[in-house]
Amino acid sequence: MMTCRELIDFIMEYLDGELPQEQRSVFEEHLKLCPPCLEYLESYKETVRLGKECLTCEDDAPLPDGVPDRLLEAIRKARREG
Repeated sequence: MMTCRELIDFIMEYLDGELPQEQRSVFEEHLKLCPPCLEYLESYKETVRLGKECLTCEDDAPLPDGVPDRLLEAIRKARREG
Protein backbone atom coordinates (compact mmCIF):
# COMPACT_ATOMS: atom_id res chain seq x y z
CA MET A 1 0.00 0.00 0.00
CA MET A 2 1.28 3.45 -0.91
CA THR A 3 0.78 6.46 1.36
CA CYS A 4 -0.29 9.88 0.14
CA ARG A 5 3.21 11.21 0.88
CA GLU A 6 4.81 8.46 -1.21
CA LEU A 7 2.43 9.23 -4.06
CA ILE A 8 3.62 12.84 -4.05
CA ASP A 9 7.25 11.70 -3.98
CA PHE A 10 6.73 9.60 -7.13
CA ILE A 11 4.38 11.88 -9.07
CA MET A 12 6.91 13.13 -11.66
CA GLU A 13 8.23 9.64 -12.33
CA TYR A 14 4.63 8.49 -12.79
CA LEU A 15 3.80 11.28 -15.22
CA ASP A 16 7.04 10.75 -17.13
CA GLY A 17 6.32 7.01 -17.43
CA GLU A 18 9.46 6.16 -15.47
CA LEU A 19 7.92 4.19 -12.59
CA PRO A 20 8.53 0.44 -12.79
CA GLN A 21 5.31 -1.45 -13.55
CA GLU A 22 4.94 -2.81 -10.00
CA GLN A 23 5.21 0.68 -8.44
CA ARG A 24 2.95 2.10 -11.15
CA SER A 25 0.27 -0.45 -10.26
CA VAL A 26 0.52 0.44 -6.57
CA PHE A 27 0.41 4.15 -7.46
CA GLU A 28 -2.71 3.70 -9.60
CA GLU A 29 -4.39 1.55 -6.94
CA HIS A 30 -3.84 4.34 -4.41
CA LEU A 31 -5.43 6.81 -6.84
CA LYS A 32 -8.52 4.59 -7.08
CA LEU A 33 -8.90 4.62 -3.30
CA CYS A 34 -7.92 8.22 -2.53
CA PRO A 35 -9.95 10.99 -4.20
CA PRO A 36 -7.75 13.78 -2.71
CA CYS A 37 -4.65 12.28 -4.33
CA LEU A 38 -6.45 11.92 -7.65
CA GLU A 39 -7.48 15.57 -7.42
CA TYR A 40 -3.89 16.53 -6.54
CA LEU A 41 -2.59 14.61 -9.56
CA GLU A 42 -5.05 16.34 -11.89
CA SER A 43 -4.17 19.80 -10.52
CA TYR A 44 -0.47 18.98 -10.82
CA LYS A 45 -0.89 17.95 -14.47
CA GLU A 46 -2.81 21.17 -15.16
CA THR A 47 -0.08 23.26 -13.52
CA VAL A 48 2.58 21.58 -15.67
CA ARG A 49 0.46 22.11 -18.79
CA LEU A 50 -0.09 25.80 -18.02
CA GLY A 51 3.58 26.31 -17.24
CA LYS A 52 4.64 24.77 -20.55
CA GLU A 53 2.03 26.78 -22.42
CA CYS A 54 3.22 30.01 -20.82
CA LEU A 55 6.85 29.26 -21.57
CA THR A 56 6.08 28.84 -25.25
CA CYS A 57 4.11 32.11 -25.47
CA GLU A 58 5.68 35.24 -26.84
CA ASP A 59 6.22 37.92 -24.20
CA ASP A 60 3.39 40.06 -25.59
CA ALA A 61 0.99 37.19 -26.35
CA PRO A 62 -2.17 36.94 -24.23
CA LEU A 63 -1.94 34.37 -21.47
CA PRO A 64 -4.44 31.55 -20.98
CA ASP A 65 -7.25 32.24 -18.54
CA GLY A 66 -6.79 30.98 -15.00
CA VAL A 67 -3.01 31.16 -14.77
CA PRO A 68 -2.17 31.88 -11.11
CA ASP A 69 -0.15 35.05 -10.43
CA ARG A 70 2.54 33.09 -8.56
CA LEU A 71 3.04 30.88 -11.60
CA LEU A 72 3.34 33.91 -13.88
CA GLU A 73 5.94 35.47 -11.60
CA ALA A 74 7.95 32.22 -11.50
CA ILE A 75 7.86 32.01 -15.29
CA ARG A 76 8.93 35.63 -15.69
CA LYS A 77 11.78 35.08 -13.25
CA ALA A 78 12.91 31.94 -15.14
CA ARG A 79 12.86 33.87 -18.42
CA ARG A 80 14.93 36.71 -16.94
CA GLU A 81 17.48 34.28 -15.49
CA GLY A 82 17.41 32.45 -18.79
